[in-house]
Amino acid sequence: MLGETVLITGAARRLGRATALSLASQGVNVVVHYHHSAEDAHTLVGELIEMDVKAWAIQADLSDLASCGRLVEEAQQTAGAIHHLVNNASIFPSDTLGTVTPELLESNIAIHAQAPYILAKGLREAGHLKTITNLLDTRIVDYDKEHVSYHLSKRMLMSLNSMMALEWAPEVRVNAVAPGLILPPEGLGQEYLEERAHTNPLNTVGCEEDITSAIVFLMNSRFITGEIIYVDGGRHLKGRVYE
Repeated sequence: MLGETVLITGAARRLGRATALSLASQGVNVVVHYHHSAEDAHTLVGELIEMDVKAWAIQADLSDLASCGRLVEEAQQTAGAIHHLVNNASIFPSDTLGTVTPELLESNIAIHAQAPYILAKGLREAGHLKTITNLLDTRIVDYDKEHVSYHLSKRMLMSLNSMMALEWAPEVRVNAVAPGLILPPEGLGQEYLEERAHTNPLNTVGCEEDITSAIVFLMNSRFITGEIIYVDGGRHLKGRVYE
C-alpha cells in the first residue's frame, strides 16, 4: 500500500484517528474526513505529514446524501486517486423499540449504511478503488435492545459488506471489522469497559491497536473478501441479548 491513498470517514478522533496513524506508518496517504471536529482533523493532518505521508482534511455531513457525493468529488480533486476506503464514521444514540423515532432511524441509516454505500460506489466508479473496510460492531450478532436504530443500521452495513464483496469482485475487496470492548462511549470512562469484561470469553478488554491491526491485515490480504473479523474477545460466540 506504500504511496497509495485512503479515505477514512470520521477520522479526526477515536478509532478513525488511530486507523489514520496506523496506515500512515505503512506509508499510506490519508484523506481525513470530519464533520464537526475541525480542530482535531487539522491537528491530525499535521501529525500525518510529519510521518512523511500526504494528508488532507475534508469536511462533510454524512447524514446529507448530497454532501456524500461532494465528499467523493472533493477527495479525488484534492488527493487524486483514492485506493482504499474505511467506513468508520458512526453515531451511537440510545433508544428502544418503544422510543425510537423515524428521524433517529433515518439518521442512523444515513450514516451507517447509505453514506458508506454512496462513498464506495462513487470511488469504485472512479476506477482506482482496491479495498473497502467497514467498521461494524460485535452487537450485530446479538439483540441490542437499548440502541435500536444503531443496531438496525449496522445490520444493514453488514449486509452491504457481503453484497459489495460479491458484486464488485474481483476489482474491489470488501471486508469488515466488528469491535467489542475497545473504547467506552463518549463521556464514559475506562471503568465502563472493565465492568463488562466478564461478558466475553477472554474476560478482558481490547485497545485501538487491536482494531487497526485487523484493518491493516484485511487491506493487505489479497485473497480475503466478504469477511468480518470480530475483535471482541470472543463475545460474538455467546449469542444472547447484549447487556
